[in-house]
Amino acid sequence: MQDVKPEQPVQLRAIRIRRQRIVKTLVLGAVAIFLATPLLAMLLFTVRQPLSGVWGIEPWKAIFTGDGSSLGADMSALWKGLGVSLALSAVTVVLMLLLLVPTMVMAHIRNKRLERAIEWVSTLPLTIPAIVLVVGLGPMYRWMSINLLSTNPIWLCFAYVILVLPFAFRALAVGLRSIDVNTLSEAARSLGASWPKVFFKVLIPNLWQSMLSASFISVAVVLGEYTVASLLGRTNLQVALFQLGQSNAQISTAMSLLALVFATVLVIALDVIAEHMRRRQEKGQNDVIG
Repeated sequence: MQDVKPEQPVQLRAIRIRRQRIVKTLVLGAVAIFLATPLLAMLLFTVRQPLSGVWGIEPWKAIFTGDGSSLGADMSALWKGLGVSLALSAVTVVLMLLLLVPTMVMAHIRNKRLERAIEWVSTLPLTIPAIVLVVGLGPMYRWMSINLLSTNPIWLCFAYVILVLPFAFRALAVGLRSIDVNTLSEAARSLGASWPKVFFKVLIPNLWQSMLSASFISVAVVLGEYTVASLLGRTNLQVALFQLGQSNAQISTAMSLLALVFATVLVIALDVIAEHMRRRQEKGQNDVIG
């Protein structure tokens, strides 16, 4: 017979739980301080003149009023770069979903080896530095700008789809592995549904959470991208912030801080939406069972 370990007394368990809570609090507090310190330094830099030490919120006024002439800054390039980055985010997300979702679903159903090959190709941008990627993309963009397209920054979407592939693939892969794709598709097919109906009415509703996750991560990557746009001679938000920093570093830093806050809001919104969808799905299942 196996020896049965005696249960720990209630007091010992309470002490152990209290120690674990203390350790968790200390670790989370240290991480929060580590992450908040540079953000606080950025905020202080935007409201305090580095030379005179005078406090003021003029950089923030310039951002929200759109007039930085009193500080010697041209805000038109910043708003143009912001508009370009937002448009690039939308186009990149659409192209990424159109490329990855059908490909991954069909590979998951038909061929597991092909799925591993897609994973290997999708993770390649993580191992290739952006500067090396631009060296290969530069001649292609030069030829496309002359013969096919224009020099409009919106065409950076093709390069950005490559950059977001590793993050979007991982988010979609988690969603695919969390549901039984083969069983759902076979059941729908046995009931007479065509493949388009299986894809749009059966699989896509079960992948909404992972698609939202991939989309938000892609938006955050596009809004923070600088190297590709700068080396290809295009102006997006980060390039505009760099140019603005040459004339007024406080406004550039304040706008960078707002971009970080926006990315944080995206992550929180993703968590809230995912939790709402999970509860709604559980409620629907309980209603069916009841």
